[in-house]
Amino acid sequence: MNEIRTIAVIGAGNMGSGIAQKYAAEGFPVVLLDLDQASLDRGFARIESTLKEAVERRIYKPEQAAAIQGRITPTADVAGLAEVDLAVEAVFEDLEVKRGVFARLAQVMRNDAVIGTNTSSFYVRDLTEGIANPGRIVGLHYFYHPAKNRLVEVIPGPETPDGVFAAVWSLQERIGKTPIRSADQAGFIVNRFFVPWINEAARLLEEGIADIPTIEQAAIEAFKIGMGPFQLMNLTGIPIGYHAAATLEKRLGAFYAPSGKIREYMQTGRQFDLAGEPRRERFTDVAERLLGVVFHVATQLVSERVGTIEDTDIGARVGLRWAKGPFEMMNRVGLNEAFRITRALEQRYGLSSPDLMREQVKVGTPFPIELVRSETKGGIATLTFNRPDAMNALNPEVMRQLSQKVESAITDPAVRGIVLAGAGKAFVAGADIVFFVKNIEKGAFADIQRFAEDGQKLCRRLESCGKPVVCRLDGLALGGGLELALSCDRIVATDKATVAFPETGIGIFPGLGGTQRTSRRIGVALTRWLVYTGRMVDMRTAEKIGLVDRVVPHAELEAALIAAVDAGKVDRQGPARPGVSDAAQGEQGLALTAAFFDQQPLETLLTGAPDLGASSGTGSGSGTGTGSGSGGGANPVAVAEAEKTIAQLRKRSFAALRVAQRLIDAGAALPLEQGLALELEAMEATFRHPDAKEGLSALLERRAAQFQKS
Repeated sequence: MNEIRTIAVIGAGNMGSGIAQKYAAEGFPVVLLDLDQASLDRGFARIESTLKEAVERRIYKPEQAAAIQGRITPTADVAGLAEVDLAVEAVFEDLEVKRGVFARLAQVMRNDAVIGTNTSSFYVRDLTEGIANPGRIVGLHYFYHPAKNRLVEVIPGPETPDGVFAAVWSLQERIGKTPIRSADQAGFIVNRFFVPWINEAARLLEEGIADIPTIEQAAIEAFKIGMGPFQLMNLTGIPIGYHAAATLEKRLGAFYAPSGKIREYMQTGRQFDLAGEPRRERFTDVAERLLGVVFHVATQLVSERVGTIEDTDIGARVGLRWAKGPFEMMNRVGLNEAFRITRALEQRYGLSSPDLMREQVKVGTPFPIELVRSETKGGIATLTFNRPDAMNALNPEVMRQLSQKVESAITDPAVRGIVLAGAGKAFVAGADIVFFVKNIEKGAFADIQRFAEDGQKLCRRLESCGKPVVCRLDGLALGGGLELALSCDRIVATDKATVAFPETGIGIFPGLGGTQRTSRRIGVALTRWLVYTGRMVDMRTAEKIGLVDRVVPHAELEAALIAAVDAGKVDRQGPARPGVSDAAQGEQGLALTAAFFDQQPLETLLTGAPDLGASSGTGSGSGTGTGSGSGGGANPVAVAEAEKTIAQLRKRSFAALRVAQRLIDAGAALPLEQGLALELEAMEATFRHPDAKEGLSALLERRAAQFQKS
């Protein structure tokens, strides 16, 4: 189908107004429809309030918030939806009301326009009855608050064509959502286990096992969350929890029936009283009941193929903000212990163990969790990093799975090319910082060295294999992520992507080839600029300096990837390219930046007094550099930029900068293999230096690092 460009949202309530705000924030024109002006005014007030908060928190500038509001057109006339590409229904959960909305939408919208439902209670197939072209109806279940929460469940209807599903899925990625696919079953994925979780908390209260503060704190500690089940029900509305449980009971049976306590509080209009001291002696009983219900339902829904293990865990982490998903928790406590906890819960309610649980217990190993997905289509194997909530950060397990998938693709005769991609908002946002910090604290520098060696081996395999490898860059690529991208033959990006080497600001250096492959693409001077400063680079600049090969609109991305695979292999094994790319030389600001980092010695920048009038270049530029203007003196704009850059450099790790400088310069004259070996030789000493622990720890603790200045 055609690209989705214009959006309508039906219903200006809490969910509808938030959905409209999210689409508008991502640049889409939005028609917001409700029954009357008063409802629209209330919806707009919600949007204004949320945007005001975002401005106060410096997420948006005032003019950005105003632009978002300006993209939303309120109307009470359904005829205004005649030309929109997608309408998202977000009215209250009444089946007949929703069916009426869908029937009216089908009458006024184009026959090829998509209709999405934000239902959390009904099957998507319930809403397609009597609708012309029912294949255009899909489920789009957003989570509160939809302008902030990144999760969305995408549910195809019984007749939804692959093209419609792919277009809607791609749209969710474009607006920064993390989509997961659910079958059209009761509760979809997340509510299927989340609603029984809050219901079980109320049953514990009803049975007198523990009081509210005890259940709250036990849940917070067992699931490593910020709010327990009773506070969540107070916040979202106890009637919502009741109706969600009642719907699941109707579809799935008595185990899901709402607790009498939830019914009681809903009928009286009271909220749960959270006050009081928790009784720790009851924590184990509470935790095991709550864990048991989640373990049972999660394994049941995967057994029924409602969702995958990976999407169930992603739903918990992204949508509910749990520290770990159900399957990660079962692996953490151990399969035998998880089975014991689950069986106790099942025996209480007369339930059978799901097939998946019984089969995995027989195998005797943890649940396999796929952190790298593989899909082959048209002879192209797309390998997708699948840790969206962790920005696809690299750790040993991710690297191990990626290496296996790469090797399978290379040896598969049906595969003619490989694409590396990332789920969510990042391609790969670097290495897992927790992995580094834990190993530094343990003194396990050999594990860090092994991680780097494995990463380099993988990157070498990608660039030396006989099949073209292309990076699909649509989001952040930081540190190790950018290094992986640079090991590909070509990088195809969207304009939403950004790249950077932040390592010298956290006490280390790019050790998977960043000091070597970068200079073979863009030259030594601009490599120094990227690695020394950690500057975030947009795709316009990246394309001009030759860091990426092609930048395309999102709608053209898949075609561009195929073309990049068809273009074949690229050889970048030799020494670094001299100077900078022709495109960069033609850009005054970039030329000044290159001249500055070509002519200014690092030691002078860190501890000396640089001659800022000495760098070559002409005219005023926006880059970080200096130059002579037409009057013959140093360009004041360029000098100011140079002074700013020097100040930034002096806040970074001097030790890491010096190592990076040595590696860039020494490796530039060597074949790539020898330059990469230099990085590995420098690895252990760098991570043993106090700056590494300080910089990495500061990043985790969200504070400014205090580096040694000698």
